[in-house]
This record gives sequence, C-alpha cells and structure tokens, in this order.
Amino acid sequence: MAIYPDEDQIRRLKQHLPEQALMISSDLSRARQTADTLMGAGHKRLPHDPHLREINFGIWDGMPFEAASERDPDLSEAFWERPGDILAPLGESWNMTTARVNAVVDRINHKYPSAHIIAVAHLGVILTQLQRATGISPRRTFRQNIDNFSVTRIDWAGDRGAVRLVNHLP
Repeated sequence: MAIYPDEDQIRRLKQHLPEQALMISSDLSRARQTADTLMGAGHKRLPHDPHLREINFGIWDGMPFEAASERDPDLSEAFWERPGDILAPLGESWNMTTARVNAVVDRINHKYPSAHIIAVAHLGVILTQLQRATGISPRRTFRQNIDNFSVTRIDWAGDRGAVRLVNHLP
C-alpha cells in the first residue's frame, strides 16, 4: 500500500526544492505522480526514464524480506550481505542496477552541467548514487535508511559527488 504525504508535507517539500530545476522520475506511476505533484513554476519536466526504476528483484518483487529469505535462504543472504554481482532470481544484481542508474545520471549531468536536477526516484536508485558519491561499500549502503518523501542531495562535479543531505524530511 502506498503512503501519500499530506498537504503540509508536500508544501514543506516544495519549499525545500530549488526554484529553478529540471525534474526527472522513473516511469513507474508512483514516481511520475510524485514528480507531477512537486512541479513548481520554475521547473521543467524531463521525460520519465525507465532506467530510474527500483532494483529489479525478479521473483522476490513484492515479497516481504522474510518470505524471500525463506524461499532462497543462501541466495538471499548472499544478495544482501555480499551485494555486487549476485542476482536476485530473474532479477538484477546491485552492480547491474548501479550501472543502469549511473548511465542516466552521467547523461543528465553531461547534458545539463550547471542545472539543478530533481530526481524523483526509488530507494535503490538513491542508494546507488550515495554509494557512488561516498565510496562506502554496497553492504553498508544497503543499511542506509531513505524515507518516502525525504530529500537526499548530492552535488556532482564531473564524476565526484558531494553528499549534502541524506534522508532529510523537510
């Protein structure tokens, strides 16, 4: 079940975002709808991008963690404890997700080098960029909490990222 913010949350979040910015989201409805709700007068909407979708968990998609762990105990443990090239069943690995998201971020940053970019994205997408910017291990990255409707800000200069906010709830 999706959790939608109240009007005060939306207002606070809008006030926190840059007034002039490009807005991009994944093509999944919850991200598109959130991006549309957050659009301000000075924002320009970029096309939805399917490469900004959540990690493809394959068969595990929609399963509670415990159910996936029970179904595939060794694989589930390896996926979360040693993320990298280990694939979710019929899904993708951390490294595959990271490469997919990095390509979008690099393309956007190259095309609009001085623009503010608001990316309405899913947990895994945000985590790939936190890991990229900080250099921490994927395992440690997985332990980072990112709440719905929170702000994570990363300033990119070429391929170097500076993390300014993580999981900030305005």
